Amino acid sequence: MAGGNEVLGGGGFHHVAMRVADFDATIKFYKEALGFREVRAWGEGPKRAIMLDAGDGACLEIFAGGKLEPPSNGAVTHFALRCEDVDAVIARARAAGAKVTVEPKDVAIASNPPLPVRLAFFKGPGGEVVELFHERRN
Repeated sequence: MAGGNEVLGGGGFHHVAMRVADFDATIKFYKEALGFREVRAWGEGPKRAIMLDAGDGACLEIFAGGKLEPPSNGAVTHFALRCEDVDAVIARARAAGAKVTVEPKDVAIASNPPLPVRLAFFKGPGGEVVELFHERRN
């Protein structure tokens, strides 16, 4: 793959996630003003979430349940990197000093259509939360 990342096995951003107070207004803004397209949605009430494609396959993941006054670091909660081998990449991150906060695991996001993934989370050197994300193809 031209321009790919050998460590991640392809790489690139899969999604950036944020938690917002006004879920519906946020979705409307990104869809109508910026042309994002809904990929999948799940949950109900304050546990709703949606992934919107920015146009190149990279997504904005929006969670309901945010506070009216966003935290000082804004609404972004984490960013996710596409990778082929979550286990190998988390081992490299750990060896480089990252604090693993969620060990690699398989998850089925209960969206429509369902999304089977393997993921893990760690904190980077600046305290940023990074998710490693591999979509499992059926």
